[in-house]
Amino acid sequence: MEQYEPDRPSPARPAVPGRHLPGGRAALTRRSLLRAGAGGAFFLGALGALSACGIPAAGRTQDGAASEDHSEREKTVNFSNWPEYIDVDDSGKHRPTLETFARRTGIKVTYTEDINDNNEFFGKIKPQLAAGQDTGRDLVVLTDWLAARVIRLGWAQKLDPANLPHAFANLAEQFRAPEWDPGHAYSYPWQGVSVVIAFNKKALDGIEVKSVSDLLDNPKLKGRVGFLSEMRDSMGMTLLDMGKDPGKFTADDFDAGIARIQKAVDKGQIRRFTGNDYTSDLTKGDLAACLAWGGDVVQLRADNPDVDYLIPQAGYITGTDCMLVPAKARHKANAERLIDFYYEPEQAAALAAYTNYVSPVDGVRPYLAKIDKTAAENPLILPDKATAARSHAFRLLSEKEEAAFEEKYAKLTGA
Repeated sequence: MEQYEPDRPSPARPAVPGRHLPGGRAALTRRSLLRAGAGGAFFLGALGALSACGIPAAGRTQDGAASEDHSEREKTVNFSNWPEYIDVDDSGKHRPTLETFARRTGIKVTYTEDINDNNEFFGKIKPQLAAGQDTGRDLVVLTDWLAARVIRLGWAQKLDPANLPHAFANLAEQFRAPEWDPGHAYSYPWQGVSVVIAFNKKALDGIEVKSVSDLLDNPKLKGRVGFLSEMRDSMGMTLLDMGKDPGKFTADDFDAGIARIQKAVDKGQIRRFTGNDYTSDLTKGDLAACLAWGGDVVQLRADNPDVDYLIPQAGYITGTDCMLVPAKARHKANAERLIDFYYEPEQAAALAAYTNYVSPVDGVRPYLAKIDKTAAENPLILPDKATAARSHAFRLLSEKEEAAFEEKYAKLTGA
């Protein structure tokens, strides 16, 4: 299936303040902040800072990640997440799933939206982790590449499978085998993030777009194409279009992809590289087509029927934002219970109905259909087997590759 044509949302669906884009949520949607920092510049500086602070480089692990668990005596869990990344009721003041968890377990959740950028947040907690101290957080949500780094450093606690029966049983096949965390020993996905091609039908005015090649090469789209500032997403989609596997590509493949995009930049094909701010340009038609995040597209379509999307025949990139328990966290068992809670299909459905990103939980569909039938039928939220089979993950990078690739991409984007 190349393209999905959902119905308009049902009038009976409750309105959530700030839910649709553009609007209140546009300012703080999960993807509004670059996952890799400012074009990789922060990352490159952070590598030196790690050594300067006496923090071991990625690839070296430390012992003692586990600590005494106070969960039995202290019925609390401190949860750090991104803004606008959990279900909220109509008033905007309550988070129904967290309140359900608290009522059921007696565990109070202190929920903080204090992750605005992966590298910025890492910079905030790394001195405590390096010193073997509690960060004050029992559960954090990090994008997969940073989660992998934290695990590699030995700064995440190994999860107890006995506390995660729903997570083990209900994790969707698409998310079961991350190379950076075999068997999900340290982490579980919070939500999946898909990269697709979005377009404005009115702005295209009959121009056919089916692939990344069309974005890069069709002269009729000159100056009206957008690519993402996130290196893994734009480069992953370009590599797929070139017939390369984003999970196995070489440095030469990467350089060829950079050269391909650079050619489009030089001839003025690409209007600009964006974070979530492409949403406004796409809605207005200033961008005729662009690389986009699936959750944004679902929301944009609800407000503007001219906005649509397609999944290229070559496939698409999927990443994950992942839950993990930091080293020395005081309430590991409570955090594990919260992770497992979100793998109950009913709770996962409530979360997916609000975020509109990919649910990593099997069995969600009937529960989501009760909340929003359109969402339950949308493969950007619940991929069918055919759609999931076309997803690809960007491979794990070594520290050296990370620095080199981010630097090249930052130069390309002008960051």
